[in-house]
Order: sequence, then C-alpha cells, then structure tokens
Amino acid sequence: MPDKIVAIIPARGESKRIPKKNIKSFAGQPIIAYSIKAALATGLFDRIIVSTDSQEIAQVARNWGAEVPFVRPAELADDYTGTAKVILHALNWLGKHYENVGTLCCIYPTAPFIQPEAIQKGYELLKVRGLTSVYSVTTFPAPIFRALKINETGRLEMIWPENLDTRSQDLPEAYHDAGQFYWADAKIYRKIKRFHSDNAMPVVIPRYLVHDIDTPEDWETAEKHYFTIHGARISV
Repeated sequence: MPDKIVAIIPARGESKRIPKKNIKSFAGQPIIAYSIKAALATGLFDRIIVSTDSQEIAQVARNWGAEVPFVRPAELADDYTGTAKVILHALNWLGKHYENVGTLCCIYPTAPFIQPEAIQKGYELLKVRGLTSVYSVTTFPAPIFRALKINETGRLEMIWPENLDTRSQDLPEAYHDAGQFYWADAKIYRKIKRFHSDNAMPVVIPRYLVHDIDTPEDWETAEKHYFTIHGARISV
C-alpha cells in the first residue's frame, strides 16, 4: 500500500488575545474553514486531519470536511508547545492506528487568504526537486538591510551602517515565513523535527495575500482587506 499524503491542521482551543480564534467568524465563515476548503480543493490529500484539544473546534472542523480522529493531549495544547511536537504526535498517532504517512503538509488554521494553487505548487516542488521541505514565504515590504534600532540612549542607529549609501535595489531581497503551509517528507521530518532545513525551497506568496493575525487589530485589518479583495461582505 502506498504511503499517504496527509494534511495536518493544528488548532488548539485556547487563545488569550482572540477568544476562540481558530473558529471565530471571518468574513462569514469560521476562519479554520478557509484552510480546510483550500486543502480539499487541491485534490492532493488522502486525509485532512485537524489536531485539537477542543470538542467545539472538532465539530466545526468536521462540519467543513476535515477529520478529527483523536483528541490532542492537554500537555500539547498549552502556550509553550510548538508546532513540531503537535505534528509529531499526529504522525505517530496515524502511524499506530491507521497508515504510514509519506508526505505531510502542515496548514495553519488562521490563513484565510491561502490559495489551493500555492499548496499544489509546494507539493510539486517537494517531489520534483527531491526536497526535505517546502513552505510559504513572502517578501519584506522594505529592505531589512537598511533597518534601524533604538539604542540605549534612545537614539536611532542603523543595524548595518555599512549599507547607509547602498541603493535599495542593490540590496538582496529578504523573505519571511508567510505562516500558511509547510510541506515535508514525513520520514525526514520525524528525524529532524522541523520544517526549516538546508534542503528547503519556498513558494513565494504575494504580500497582499499574507496577514499575520495575532491581535484583534490584526483580525479587523485582515477582514477589511478580505472584503476589499472580494468586493462585498458575503460568505465565500
């Protein structure tokens, strides 16, 4: 039997800054629904799993087409547990109870701008190029090598003063994690326990499709931008 391609969406119940963040209504739908719908639309996955400690999240996830075959242990649902342990728990559970996972894709539950085509592109890169991982990134809006800091006297200074007279177009482009999806070879992931490696490649996401949603202000800004893109306050 061939190894499975599995999407794992980590969605714990607690969220202090935005209560019930992972199922809060975003533009008319629970925000986790966008990630589930995008995964389904790719047609790639044998299983789409939501890892959660919350029965409420579990029910919402099932309503939108995902599976919730286990309850995440409480010790993996606190403020200090990183994504790596959650993914490893899911992989180990699936390996023990169902089937071996050959390729995994971690998809974050608060990524309402995620596009199925970007997920598909990541999978193609992973397989064609023989990579350890592929994940979404986007560009910084300003050259980070011209960045400033406030020193101990309260005055401004450049972090890299050697770039003071360098034209911005002559500085290297810099990228940051877009926080949408992370593809990996499951066997290698079990060994290195992270998506970042020296054998990773990016799927570059346009900045207008990337929103880090950590605070109520972030949420409001992202939702307004979503309505602007789609032209009306309607469910999609």
